[in-house]
Amino acid sequence: MSNCDNCPSKGNCNSDESTCSRIFPKYGKIKKIIGVISGKGGVGKSTVTGILAVQLKKAGYKVGVLDADITGPSMPRFFGINEKRADMIPISQEDIKFLPVETPLGIKVISLNLLTEEEEEPVIWRGPLITGVLTQMYTDTQWDDLDYLLIDMPPGTGDIALTIMQSLPVDGMVIVSTPQDMVSMIVKKVVIMAQKMDVNIVGVVENMSYVKCSKCGEKLRVFSKKSAEEQAKYLGIPLLAEMPINLDLVDSLEKGEAEKFANDYEDYKILLENFNNNIK
Repeated sequence: MSNCDNCPSKGNCNSDESTCSRIFPKYGKIKKIIGVISGKGGVGKSTVTGILAVQLKKAGYKVGVLDADITGPSMPRFFGINEKRADMIPISQEDIKFLPVETPLGIKVISLNLLTEEEEEPVIWRGPLITGVLTQMYTDTQWDDLDYLLIDMPPGTGDIALTIMQSLPVDGMVIVSTPQDMVSMIVKKVVIMAQKMDVNIVGVVENMSYVKCSKCGEKLRVFSKKSAEEQAKYLGIPLLAEMPINLDLVDSLEKGEAEKFANDYEDYKILLENFNNNIK
């Protein structure tokens, strides 16, 4: 079977199969692959990945999550599946197949923490080994048919980001930032990288954008006076959503209850609506 057999663009592509560098999963077809990336750590990239995955699933889409943050995986804990392990099925002497762990809602998740015995065990690997493991997790997982595969990427513009943008048929990048000039400057590097790699940018999510006053409902911007619209304009990309500092969300994620968190928050509905409007 050639790579083209599993390519969603088969029949509508002018690329030469012999020179196409894209890699595709062996076990299933994925309609859209979306990377979620940030310029630096600690801005809530994995939180946005989890929220978007849940919103898409509740909207009726078939969703998978690839935890590509190999040295700092967190998606299993967010979904409360960190005590489970993904099955590894031998296919031949050389090949194995990974069976992803499904969340209660049916989101398929694969993460290095679902393939190791202890989740606290650190990964002390150099770049080539890390990118090799990432590629295998992507190609050898039984995704079946998905509408969306969200890739929770490590922060920055390093080896994994380069591999994903260069080798995977990524349909778009969701960029996560926070309202600080320093963060915006670093995020701009990710935007420029995606543009140089000819990868579509869906838009930016400004996380920790504000705190809502419990008495009057006013949005209090504790990190910056600038609006999210100003940051999006500086980055030159669409604004998908402003995500507030929400202690209820933090508590739910720490308990592994990302899917149980209330679906009524207007910010999350706006995220899904703008995502659907901007995805190509």
